[in-house]
Order: sequence, then C-alpha cells, then structure tokens
Amino acid sequence: MVEINCKLCGRDDWKVRFPATMNGKALNVNAFRCTSPGYGSHAQIVECNHCGFVYANPRWSNEKLLEAYTAVEDLTYLQEREGRELTFQKHLQALEKHTGPANGRSLLDIGAYIGVFVETAVAAGWNACGVEPSDWAAAEAQKHGIKVIQGTQDAPEIVGQQFDIITLWDVIEHVDDPMEELTKALRRLKPGGWLAVHTMDIDSLTAHLMGPRWPWLMDMHLFFFSQKTMAAMLEKIGYEVVWSGAQGRYLRLGYLASRVTAWSKPLGRLASGLVNGLHLNKLAVPVNFGDLFTVYARRPLSE
Repeated sequence: MVEINCKLCGRDDWKVRFPATMNGKALNVNAFRCTSPGYGSHAQIVECNHCGFVYANPRWSNEKLLEAYTAVEDLTYLQEREGRELTFQKHLQALEKHTGPANGRSLLDIGAYIGVFVETAVAAGWNACGVEPSDWAAAEAQKHGIKVIQGTQDAPEIVGQQFDIITLWDVIEHVDDPMEELTKALRRLKPGGWLAVHTMDIDSLTAHLMGPRWPWLMDMHLFFFSQKTMAAMLEKIGYEVVWSGAQGRYLRLGYLASRVTAWSKPLGRLASGLVNGLHLNKLAVPVNFGDLFTVYARRPLSE
C-alpha cells in the first residue's frame, strides 16, 4: 500500500470521508472484475481539504494495479453482454449529438474490456479500436474479430497516432493517475477532437443519501469524481468542457437482482424471487439513479 497526494491539486492535506473496510491489505484480483460483487469493501477514502477531490489513500501501487488488471478474468461480463450493447448504443447516440456522425473518423476506446463499445462504434461507421490491459478481455475481443490491443495508452501499436474521438467508459476511477491518463489522451486527440468520460458521481444525491452504503465504494475504485472536480481536472489539463450530466445504463433484470443481492441479501432474495417468478431474467431495462455521469470535452483547435 502506498500513500499519495491529491491528483487534482497536488496537496497532502485531507480528511477521512470513509474509513477502510477491507479485510487486510492483500490485493484480491477478483475484486478488480468489472462485475465484482464486492460492494462495501474498500480502502480508506479521503477528501482533499483544498480542492474537495475524493480518493483512496493509501492504496495499491501502480505495479500491483497493472498486475491485477492484466490477470483479471470476468465470465459474468459475457453473460451481461446484451445490457452492455444497449448501454453503448445509447452512449454513442448521445455522443454523436455533439461530435456528429462517424463518416469514417477515428475513435480510440481506452479500457475497452471485451470490445463491446468498439464493435458498436464500428457498426455505426467509426474507424474504431481499443486498448485493454486484461489479457483475457483483449483475447476475448480479438476472438470475435474486434480490434482491441492488449495494453494501455502506451501500447506501441498506437504510439504516434491521433484520434478524432477518445472514450473512457467506467475507466478513469480505476487508473493509477487520472491526471496523467487524461493528459496522455489530450496528446492523442487531433486538434478539435472529442473526449468522453463516464464515471461515478460522489456528489450525487444518491451518494449523499446512501453514505457508506453507496455501492460504488469498492476495492477497485481509487478515485471518486464529482462533475465539479472532473471539470476542474479537464480544464487544468487544457480541455474545453462542453457538457456534463447524469447518464444511466441498461441492465438485465436477472443481473440487476444479483447486484442487489451482493449489496443486501434480504432485498436481493426479494428481487430475485420476483424476477424469477415472472420469468423476466433476460429483460434489459434502463437504470439511472443519477450517480453516474458523462462529460464531453474537446481539445482546442489552437493551443
């Protein structure tokens, strides 16, 4: 475990927002699966007294994090593919309202996992590819002919390339240094290019009402943005923030019931009983509690 300064303002002046709840300090690779049910287990989470940024401190080193994400496998994610497809179709439609249609332009998806968004973007006419640290997830994408490179933004296959669009869907909260990750993305964007980032909102009404029971407090989440701190970081790097707002997702009712079970067994049993009894396990429904948001930003045409 390593202690870090605030990645937004650089200060080492914080207060504890949520005490650590995880058992021991050993890194559990399964806790880093996209579909991990490990709600409520997390490192100490602090809030910067200077800028209000919320982050895990202390937490695992970058080397340990990369080892975990390279080794992680997530078969449950494959079962939830239909919900992911619907979610990414909606995300892409919302993004194109700002960027315009594809017309063969280039797109890089960072943290592409099994490539569902890359596949969605290609179907819509984008020249899309992705990078993904998980050996298993990248291989799963490649097995289906989806262009996902095993690695990070530093992968040699994309060094020197610039893109019209870069996306990070549920990624920025996992990385070692979000400021560095977003700075690299700025350099990889063409002048006037677009960035889309989707993450949890620590200042949402849901997060405030649930407090320490908010399900996104998990081992794998290292940084907890608000729309305010996300905009501050992007603008500090040099982006022009164009729009920010709550965006939900689609989940199959069977999967949603399993998530509720991981958070609360009594509620989960009730939800599973209803879903199973009505044979609605595979029905995908929109879910939006207002605690997930997307921000669209641009690299200026001139700097």
